[in-house]
Amino acid sequence: LSLMGNETYKQAYRPLLPGISHIRFNHLPDLEMITQETAAVFIETIQGEAGCVVPEDSYLKALRETCNRTGALLVVDEIQSGMGRTGTVWAFQAFGIVPDLVCTSKSLGGGLPLGAFIGSHYLMQQLRRNPILGHITTFGGNALCCAAGKAALQTILSENLPARATALEQLVRKHLQHSRIEKITGKGLLLCAHVESNALALRIIREALALGVITDWFLFCDKALRIAPPLTITDEQLADTLELLCMAIDRAG
Repeated sequence: LSLMGNETYKQAYRPLLPGISHIRFNHLPDLEMITQETAAVFIETIQGEAGCVVPEDSYLKALRETCNRTGALLVVDEIQSGMGRTGTVWAFQAFGIVPDLVCTSKSLGGGLPLGAFIGSHYLMQQLRRNPILGHITTFGGNALCCAAGKAALQTILSENLPARATALEQLVRKHLQHSRIEKITGKGLLLCAHVESNALALRIIREALALGVITDWFLFCDKALRIAPPLTITDEQLADTLELLCMAIDRAG
């Protein structure tokens, strides 16, 4: 909550952690706010709940260079964009950077609850002392969830699902065309179809559900539809789903 920018979700829980500032995504001048006093920069590689906002080509490289120069750690949130969903195993791989730390969860567990905090050996060793075992979790490393996570990762790699996500993105962009859709943003199978209003989005969501298609809006982009099917969906299933979604848009008026 301290890191989050939206006041709606924060205001009931103040006071929060001090010393936190926010920079604007894809806004290079804001990188000047990062100094030698900055401990770390936390950023989604591709913004999820903001409506699948993809970084401009130079932005993440400039951010990485700024963190290198100032000594700030670069921490990327790959909870939505990771595990092959955007065309590479990790979304940051497509932008030519390597972060210091990665946060991942959701699809990592293959359907079971699992999250991971990933970093270099050197950085992870800093958590062993001062205090000893200062960073632990009661339910971390559950054997069943870790087995599911390993199997999910093996499937993603062996079936080349990242490349599949890239191919299916083109299918979505080809077939999901409607006069009420203003634009489609995102990458791979983390996509957002923007419409003119939240009221229209809600009507489409209800009509889609009646036709057997589940979609929803985004926490910080309520004039949009979430297009994020399983990476294992077939071409035929996806085409049928997109046809039904277009039908739902027609019915929504």
